[in-house]
Amino acid sequence: MGRKNIRIFYKCQQLRAQNQVLKKGVVDEQANSAALKEQLKMKDQSLRKLQQEMDSLTFRNLQLAKRVELLQDELDLSELRGKKNKKSGESSSQLSQEQKSVFDEDLQKKIEENERLHIQFFEADEQHKHMEAQLRSRLETLETEAAQHQAVIDGLTRKYMETIEKLQNDKAKLEVKSQTLEKEAKDCRLRTEECQLQLSNLHEDLSSRLEESLSIISEKVPFNDTKFSQYNALNVPLHNRRHQLKMRDIAGQALAFIQDLVTALLNFHTYTEQRVQIFPIDSAIDTISPLNQKFSQYLHENASYVRPLEEGMLRLFESITEDTVTVLETTVQLKTFSEHLTCYVSFLRKILPYQLKSLEEECESSVCTSALRARNLELYSDVKKMTAVFEKLQTYIALLALPSTKPDGLLRANYNSVLTHIATILQEFHDVMKDISKHYSQKAAIEHELPTATQKLITTNDCILSSIVALTNGAGKIASFFNNNVDYFIASLSYGPKAAGGFISPLSAECMLQYKQKAVAYMRSLKKPCLESVPYEEALANRRILLSSTESREGLAQQVQQSLEKIAKLEQEKEHWMLEAQLAKIKLEKENQRMADKVKSASGAQLALSTQENPVLLNASAVQDQEESADKAWQEPVQSTSLVGMLVVTSDSEVPDVESREDLIKNHYMARIVELTSQLQLADSKSVHFHAECRALSKRLSLAEKSKESLNEEMKLASQNISRLQDELTTTKRSYEDQLSMMSDHLCSMNETLSKQREEIDTLKMSSKGNSKKNKSR
Repeated sequence: MGRKNIRIFYKCQQLRAQNQVLKKGVVDEQANSAALKEQLKMKDQSLRKLQQEMDSLTFRNLQLAKRVELLQDELDLSELRGKKNKKSGESSSQLSQEQKSVFDEDLQKKIEENERLHIQFFEADEQHKHMEAQLRSRLETLETEAAQHQAVIDGLTRKYMETIEKLQNDKAKLEVKSQTLEKEAKDCRLRTEECQLQLSNLHEDLSSRLEESLSIISEKVPFNDTKFSQYNALNVPLHNRRHQLKMRDIAGQALAFIQDLVTALLNFHTYTEQRVQIFPIDSAIDTISPLNQKFSQYLHENASYVRPLEEGMLRLFESITEDTVTVLETTVQLKTFSEHLTCYVSFLRKILPYQLKSLEEECESSVCTSALRARNLELYSDVKKMTAVFEKLQTYIALLALPSTKPDGLLRANYNSVLTHIATILQEFHDVMKDISKHYSQKAAIEHELPTATQKLITTNDCILSSIVALTNGAGKIASFFNNNVDYFIASLSYGPKAAGGFISPLSAECMLQYKQKAVAYMRSLKKPCLESVPYEEALANRRILLSSTESREGLAQQVQQSLEKIAKLEQEKEHWMLEAQLAKIKLEKENQRMADKVKSASGAQLALSTQENPVLLNASAVQDQEESADKAWQEPVQSTSLVGMLVVTSDSEVPDVESREDLIKNHYMARIVELTSQLQLADSKSVHFHAECRALSKRLSLAEKSKESLNEEMKLASQNISRLQDELTTTKRSYEDQLSMMSDHLCSMNETLSKQREEIDTLKMSSKGNSKKNKSR
């Protein structure tokens, strides 16, 4: 349950982080939508300005056209009058020429102004198209981003729903467990009350029996062996299985550490022998000094001194079993280990002078520098310290081995001090090995830089360094292991017979072990196999567990079926919408192609109209005929859909005027912009709705977590109460069982004494009857 709670907690944290990211994305999208709305407003204002300019230009063009028509009429009238009055004077002809020149200048200015206005209109139209393309691309990107955000929101809502379902399932399970625990707590309370009643009854019964037994013991028992330590040492103590398993575990750990230390010592001595053969003189090139020859010969014998340490520790580990009683008086194999350690210490003493002389010889060689000489002097003192530490360790371990062989050699009061001294010596050994590792690594680095250093020397130094590091690690592990267990060693020294200070001698300890083996064999012979049966209370508990598991299984099966149906429906909808998306994509491609063709044709027509200039002005009657024909040309409209929306065009083959076409396009884009703003508002409302749902889900999650934590705390308290009650029950049962066993032993002894006394009384009665018969016969 703890792992599940942790996983749920981490999932909730991940969902919270994702919720925060989604909140940021929604806020960003809202800001983008607001900016787009502002841009749309600005574009709308610019469109309105352009529309006003277009309206003013069209009005001005109409005025100019009417002015041109009037001037044309006046010119026609003047021409007619000129034909009739050809014979008029020069003054009239000069006036008509001046008026014609004035009219021509005015007409030229109006034509230039009209061209300038057409150029401005064309530029404004181009800007409008460019802005429209930018807005369209921006809208497409925003639509894609909105779709992506919508997909993310859908995924997160699914995850939230899944986590909520999981939390609801966990909550149901926890409720079921809490109910079962409450029932068990009630049962435990009832049992405790019953046990208290039984306790009071047993207390009264045992107090009465104790008084009777004490009176009987004081009157009838002639001998008590616990008063004398020599006899008490032969009594078998209570079997402490936990102590034996702990001691075996500690011995196993010590064996593993000793094995690592032995391998490191073997490697250290072996690689030291190889180094002596290589440096300062290589034996393959020249003969080494007799001192180094003797030193290498002694180092070659290291395995015969180091291997027995592992064998001695292995024998000590094998001697500690579950059936034995492990104290200093019974650990006979500790003596063999101390003997092997003594042999190794003698070996270290034997090689110490040769090792020191070898270092002095290295210092006297021509290759040795001042820095290398300083490192050799440091190693000189470190090797002495290492031998001294091993000597101290050997003396104290020999003292610990004395109680199993010579009990007078070490008093029980000195056990604590010996163990504390061993802990400090092991720490000193670790410190010395750290110094050796440090100094030898510096020495190896200096030797590697020498010009005469060979590859063989470098590899040997690396091997020696690795063995020293292994020795340092092994020494540190042993020191920390002994420091952690020294308190337990001191506390376990009092383990022995009752009402005594311990075993007197190894012989009494050996006799006690023999008695214990006999008692174990006797108890095994009395032990009979019982028929296997399930207790009634356990069967009831199993039935409750079975019922709760079946109920939860049915609920889970229903939930699984519902989730499978939901998954099937969602897959069908997914396939439907995928097909719809493919069809929409095909339609979109077709519409894009149609729009491109229409845009190309429209642009070609506009270019043809703009390039063609008609210098001849039409009369008023022709203009009226064209307007009438244009009004008649508008017939039933035909609708055509495209990417930007729905466009209404005429079914007639003739093309409408430029102004009507521009109005149509403008109205269409205005309608499309209104539609897009409504879609944006709808998307905003949806995002706000999903944001509110996410907040509600997060609140629900937090409430579920709080309820879960409270339930976990209640479960912990209930389990602690149950464990406490069980411990109290076990302790009371053990104490009463011990008291009952003692009382039964005393009663048995009393019954034996009473039977003996009855037999003596019967014999006395028989003898008195025989004497009375003899007297009567006399």
